[in-house]
This record gives sequence, C-alpha cells and structure tokens, in this order.
Amino acid sequence: MRLATFNLLHGRSLTDGLVDPDRLAAAVTALDADILALQEVDRDQSRSGGLDLTAIAARACGAPEHRFAAAVVGTPGERFRPLTHDDDGHGEPCYGVGLISRYPVRTWQVTRLRPAPVRSPVYVPGPGGGLILLRDEPRVVLAAVLDTPHGPLTAAATHLSFVPGWNAHQLRQVVRALRTLPAPRVLLGDLNLPTGPARLLSGWRPLGRRPTYPAAQPRVQLDHILADRHDAHRLPPVTAVTTPLSTISDHRPLVVDLG
Repeated sequence: MRLATFNLLHGRSLTDGLVDPDRLAAAVTALDADILALQEVDRDQSRSGGLDLTAIAARACGAPEHRFAAAVVGTPGERFRPLTHDDDGHGEPCYGVGLISRYPVRTWQVTRLRPAPVRSPVYVPGPGGGLILLRDEPRVVLAAVLDTPHGPLTAAATHLSFVPGWNAHQLRQVVRALRTLPAPRVLLGDLNLPTGPARLLSGWRPLGRRPTYPAAQPRVQLDHILADRHDAHRLPPVTAVTTPLSTISDHRPLVVDLG
C-alpha cells in the first residue's frame, strides 16, 4: 500500500510558470499512489485553465474514488471568501485540498478550520517582494474511511496555516476531529510545521522523515504522513520512504510504502 502527499502549487511548473494538465497527470502517475492527498488544489481557476485538478489526478492514478474540498471560494492572494456550506462555490473558482483513493470509500468527512485572526508577516522572494503582512485563509480537513486490503483505514488530507502558533492550534483540532473516525488513522498533508513540532503537537508517529521544501534543494520537512499511535500496529510496516523531484510545484511529494 503506497501513501503519498503532494502540495501541487496548483499544478504550476517553476521552470515555465505554466499549468499543463498533461504534465500534472504525468507527475501524479509517477507517484503510483494508492492513497494520495493533494494541497493547493484549484478548481475552475483561470490561472490553471479552469481545470478540476483533483479529477485529473484521480484519472492519472487510476483511482475510482476522489473528492475535492474547497477551503475558500475565490483565489488566494487576490479575492476570496469562506464557504457558507460544503457545496458553496459551484461555478466559481475554488481552492482547497483533494483526497484520492484506489480503495472503496465508506464515508467522507469535512472539517473546517478558522483562519488566524491577525495578519502575519511572510517573506516573499523576488522583485517587489520582501516582508509583507498576509491575511490567513480558512483551512479544511478532508477525511475518508477506506476499505483497504489490510482492513478499514481512516485517511485525511489537510493544509494548515502558515501562521506560527495558529498551525499548532489547528493540528490539535485536526487530531480531535479524526479521533471520531475508525482507527487506524493517518494524516497526510502540508502542515507548515517541521517534523519535531508536528510529532509533539499531534502525538502521532511520522511514517516518513525527509525534507520536502524547497523542491530543488529540500532543507525542511513541511509535508508529512502521520499515524495515530492508537491501533497503529494494525498498519503494515514502513518499507520505503521517498521524496522524488517532480516537474511541478515548489514542494517535493512525500511517498511512503507500507507492507
């Protein structure tokens, strides 16, 4: 069973700045994941050609089960608003996370996380960049209870706040929400936290420890696959961990093989 998490940067390549659906599909196909969590995912955004990136990735995986969960309606960094309900935003540009599975899904669960209440300083590289104050976005957790060859498994995808302290608060919220679903449980995503804090704050076990950011020469692990210690013995053992360089994004995917 192969698990993977990948911050897509809405499918954009750092070499030419373009979003090419064939290049996105090839990048996902190369991962060959049975369960794939995606972050920074667009749907109906002009910057990504109005594509449904989760659906493209699911086809590339050969996965019958997939779902996109919008965190905001609109475009981050420009104009956006929180969702008023889970089906809000149809026909409008949306941005959020995706979860893809080759295994049948019993149930889906969406948990919404509030943005940090204050703007936070963020360093933006390049001309006109520097230290700027950014408004945080609402975040979302998308979980599924799966029927796998190793038994039921809860898998969840998320992308936490970049605001220090607030992402720690959100991670604790995520753990509480997932504890209502069947064990064993795994959390996949860009937590905007390095490995030590992610492990300590969640109390969950990292299944793979590799730096994932920035993609060209990774120095820090922001992307994680964590397993709840409760009933973790029911998971197959980790046999391989890789962070392959991709043709898209400023993050590397984290890939963990079990069994």
